[in-house]
Amino acid sequence: MDLPEKPLGTSTASTSDESDLCPICKGAGYVRIDAAVGTPNFSRLIQCTCKREERWQRSMEQINDMSNMTLIRDWTFDTFDASIHGTREAYEVARAYADDPYQWLILIGDYGCGKTHLAASIANHALSNLNMRPVFAVVPDLLDYLRSTFSPAAEMRYESRFDTIRGADLLVLDDLGTENTTPWAKEKLFQIINYRYMERLPTVVTTNVEPDRIDGRIRSRLFDIGLSTSVFIDAGDFRTRGVDYRRMSPGRKKDQRR
Repeated sequence: MDLPEKPLGTSTASTSDESDLCPICKGAGYVRIDAAVGTPNFSRLIQCTCKREERWQRSMEQINDMSNMTLIRDWTFDTFDASIHGTREAYEVARAYADDPYQWLILIGDYGCGKTHLAASIANHALSNLNMRPVFAVVPDLLDYLRSTFSPAAEMRYESRFDTIRGADLLVLDDLGTENTTPWAKEKLFQIINYRYMERLPTVVTTNVEPDRIDGRIRSRLFDIGLSTSVFIDAGDFRTRGVDYRRMSPGRKKDQRR
C-alpha cells in the first residue's frame, strides 16, 4: 500500500511562478511520508513524483542520445522480407521473441543477411508496443561513445552512461566482434554483458564472426543454452541483391563494395 505523503514546508510568500510549482511538493522536490511517530518511516523524505518524472525524462534523453533508434525507425517486421530464402526461421524466432523479450537472442549471419533489420524490428516493437526503453547500439560506436566521456568537454559522466547502457530495459548489440579489441574495449564489453547475464536482462546480439573469434568469457555467456537462443541466417546479401557486378567497370565495382 502506498503511504500518504506530506509536502515539505515552503515559504508562504506568493510568487509569479507559484502556478508552475508541483501541487504535491510545492517545488521542494521531496515529501515526507505520513507515518506514525516511532515507526521506521516517520519523517522520512522521499522524492516527489515530479522529481521521479524528471529523472525518467533525463534517462530517456540519455538513452536517445546513445541509441540509434531514430536511424532504424523504419526497420520493422512489416518492412522485413521474410520470403527471401534462408530468412523465414530467423524472422519467426525474432517475431516471437519481440512479443516476450525475457531472455537472450543471438542472430548470426554474413553481411547483409537481415540480422540487423530483425534486431532493429525487435527494438522498435519493444518501444512501440511494450512500453520498454530499448538501447540499440553498434558495438564499435557504443565503445567510442563510452570513451568520449573521458573528454574534458563531455557533458555526461562515464558512470551515468555506463549504468544506462548496461541496465537498459532491452539492449541490442549490433555487429559484435567488429570492435577494436583493445584490453579496455574487451573489459568494458565484458562488464556490460556480464551484468546483463547475471541479472537476466533481455538482450539481442548480432554478429558475423565465428564464435571462436569472440572473447571466451563473452562467448560462454552468449551461448549459454539455459539463457540464449541462437539462430543462423543463411541468406545472401540484401544490399547487393540484383546487382550484376559483371556489368560494372572496375572503378564502379570497387565503389559498390565499400
